[in-house]
Amino acid sequence: MVPGKKPKLAVWKFASCDGCQLSLLDCEDELLTVTGEVHIANFPEASRAVVRGPYDLSLVEGSITTSHDAERIHKIRRASKFLLTIGACATAGGIQALRNFTNVKEFISIVYANPEYIETLNKSTPIADHISVDYELRGCPISKYQLLEVISAYLNGRRPVIPTYSVCQECKTKGNICVMVATGAPCMGPVTQAGCGAICPSYNRACYGCFGPKETPNTGSLAARFEHLKVSKGDIMRAFRGFNAYAEPFRRESEAYEK
Repeated sequence: MVPGKKPKLAVWKFASCDGCQLSLLDCEDELLTVTGEVHIANFPEASRAVVRGPYDLSLVEGSITTSHDAERIHKIRRASKFLLTIGACATAGGIQALRNFTNVKEFISIVYANPEYIETLNKSTPIADHISVDYELRGCPISKYQLLEVISAYLNGRRPVIPTYSVCQECKTKGNICVMVATGAPCMGPVTQAGCGAICPSYNRACYGCFGPKETPNTGSLAARFEHLKVSKGDIMRAFRGFNAYAEPFRRESEAYEK
């Protein structure tokens, strides 16, 4: 970066719900500080104004689901010095990656009135399957505090401090009673990366795995525990096929229980 010059930030969307982009706008009070440090040059969700690249920092939301997007992401990579993928769609293919376990053509005609106009790839894939990615930020949606941490780390030339431990540690920090021990609920917390603040367990609900697999998750052990709790094989498969269904540890475990 040129000293004294604000780095240019761009936000890009692929197949997604826009929830992770909105996390940036949801920063509220902190957003003024962010805009004071970076020049938001391309962010269609917030403004029609576009400043041409190249860009110092790009935030990419969404998965690759069309051949057009498979080409477009390469153009964005070439125009970006540092590229950060945000959210489950960009880092693991998202909920739309459920198509990867079946033949997408079998249900296009059920969903769309004119399926002949639909052009899509057979799989929904994360951004890292197509280009090199400098950093991945998990979540569905991402944590705005983690996003601010990554942006701050980039601006200050340091490594982001993002937890890689499980949601269970967040539960213990908050003093939550373990829902799996207390109620027998099939909770994904032991294999899911922290970041949400243990929202669901705080309301006596099992974790759904929104932040994807933690570092070195023992999915086989958790699945065996689910079996001990008399959870059916179909429900075990579905537990691992949520927002991060195509993340490797979750995909592998779900396929082991597929009928």
